[in-house]
Amino acid sequence: MLLVTVEQQAVLIANNRNKDADHIPVVKLFTPWASATWLIVDMEPDEDMMFGLCDLGHGYPELGYVLLSDLEELRGPGGLQVERDLHFRPTRPLSEYTIAARAARRIVDV
Repeated sequence: MLLVTVEQQAVLIANNRNKDADHIPVVKLFTPWASATWLIVDMEPDEDMMFGLCDLGHGYPELGYVLLSDLEELRGPGGLQVERDLHFRPTRPLSEYTIAARAARRIVDV
């Protein structure tokens, strides 16, 4: 499964043109074997650098960058891979997810 579809990538790149906006997350990625989660809002054109709310499962979610290629190469037990949450329906801008995640010490639905 593609972690980011062509359609999602187009939205992420478009969001990158206006970095000052408080975008609604476009895609949620997660590790099925651990508690790592990423809510991605933009992506650099011609690169695989993405920006969003990153939670590695240690209780300190933070805004930052992650390479799509790194997530595609990441493997867990038994060869498990990072997955895209097909049921994720974002309803709020990234700032609200960030506030809620910092309070809960993990990414939560708001």
